[in-house]
Amino acid sequence: MAEMQPESELYTKLKGTKPFFLLAGPNVIQSEEHIFKMCRYIKSVTDDLGIEYVFKSSFDKANRTNVKSFRGPGMDEGLKVLDKVKHAFDVPIVTDIHEPHQAEPVAKVADIIQIPAFLCRQTDLLVAAGKSGAIINIKKGQFCASSVMRNSAEKIRSTGNPNVMVCERGTMFGYSDLVVDPRNMELMRDANCPIVADVTHSLQQPAGRATGSGGVASGGLRELIPCVSRTCVAVGVDGIFMEVHDDPNSSPVDGPTQWPLRHLRPLLKELIDIGNATKGKERFDIDVSPFREDETP
Repeated sequence: MAEMQPESELYTKLKGTKPFFLLAGPNVIQSEEHIFKMCRYIKSVTDDLGIEYVFKSSFDKANRTNVKSFRGPGMDEGLKVLDKVKHAFDVPIVTDIHEPHQAEPVAKVADIIQIPAFLCRQTDLLVAAGKSGAIINIKKGQFCASSVMRNSAEKIRSTGNPNVMVCERGTMFGYSDLVVDPRNMELMRDANCPIVADVTHSLQQPAGRATGSGGVASGGLRELIPCVSRTCVAVGVDGIFMEVHDDPNSSPVDGPTQWPLRHLRPLLKELIDIGNATKGKERFDIDVSPFREDETP
């Protein structure tokens, strides 16, 4: 075990944010122009609403259903775009990696490295990410119990990096559906780190949509994003992860589960109201001793 280093300034700020911080942006980098437009619009909303914001987009979608599917510009070109948007808008960046060798170069641009759900137990990947010194957001595997995330977080801390978050993104229900179990967002707190809820990927229907070519693609239930978002904020998550697009149906990746940009402000305003009203971050002190006659129920 390496000696534990101090928390980063951004990590401490995100931990202390009320009612929640936001990781949001288009699923994948389509072009520099599109990334700049999306960051400008989303940041204008979060600035108005007083939400701590981290811009999200991916340079490579390595786990697409079809080998012919669009993946993004790749690491080298994608990091150039993310670095430009980071400095143009003075905004932190979150993006994902899939292989250990990506951790070091990505951490030179990204403030938060995201570990995809399918890879949440991959020790070499987690250790390489931890050694980068970035904040690490680990998505819980669709196949994993909440308790797994405690061990995944410890793999990051074993490198001396205390900056780790864990993220709920749904659990497989049959072959082509996901469900969000609100209990996970409470149970994952035993990982002793901030809890993030991915309210868009958790509504995917993996490989559940037939294509005209006779193949399959992932579908999704965009109309339920408000439902899942309200639930997660009421339970008391620390952060919300949300993919947002100005024209979701034209997105080359995960269009069915990206939230329309025009509806971002009203949804966030409602979630802020819920977050300010809930006591979800506080443990309920349950007393199971026998009820006394002098008590008031």
